[in-house]
Amino acid sequence: MRFVAPARAAVDATVFDRPPLMFWEEFGALLRSPSWPAVAEIDALRGKLHNVQKNTLPHFIEQSAELLRDGLHYEERIGTRGEIATRPGNWHDLLNALIWLRYPTIKQALNARQLAGVVAVGPRQRTRAQCALTHFDEAGVIVQIDDPALLASWNAHDWHGLFWRERAAWSDGRIRVDVFGHALLEHALQPAQLLVGKAIAIAPCADMPERLALAIDAGKLLNDPLELRPLPLSGIPGWHVGNEDESFYAVTPCFRACRAGRSYPPAMRCG
Repeated sequence: MRFVAPARAAVDATVFDRPPLMFWEEFGALLRSPSWPAVAEIDALRGKLHNVQKNTLPHFIEQSAELLRDGLHYEERIGTRGEIATRPGNWHDLLNALIWLRYPTIKQALNARQLAGVVAVGPRQRTRAQCALTHFDEAGVIVQIDDPALLASWNAHDWHGLFWRERAAWSDGRIRVDVFGHALLEHALQPAQLLVGKAIAIAPCADMPERLALAIDAGKLLNDPLELRPLPLSGIPGWHVGNEDESFYAVTPCFRACRAGRSYPPAMRCG
């Protein structure tokens, strides 16, 4: 069933005080205000970016019938005209804009790869790489991790071990999670949702966004959806009200066993 985001007035304001939306408080006014921000107001936030990013970041343009008459694919419009078609009064597009503002280099790398795919196979077909790029764009999670034991638990879908036995790892710095997918953030507007991200694992590095963007742009990542590890975000301590109980990890449907023969690539190294 297709997810339908709640109306703005129906959103429980406490969702903005809990993960993952609490980590977007820099945009709190856009998220918490009783009225929707205008697309021009969102676009004006580009001015707060570093000059290099500001000068290369596409503009947010209100989507309209007139805009769409150019017949361009969404990704083509971004790549060739520097215009991100943005629907006013729409959670999905607002959250997408916030991802662009926080991670401009990664979003631009994704767009460049998507645009190359459109040129190669046309707008009506999709390659495995395009599917991987879309999965990460919509539901992606960036996980900085460099502990072999934790990574082994994750690879084996040992959710009890990863989230319960190693509970401290989620607060002591051994694992760091950044939600990248705007659809994941949209689902978080419903506090009861069981969130599962599609993750890229990367060794910790100070310039992570730039390193990740370069790897995506070079085609070193996101060539097949099977590269992405599932990460049930609802298992992270503090991210779901039910996970204070150990049994949560045994009975909740988002914690699926690893399929026979399933394997994942090693964590990306920044060096």
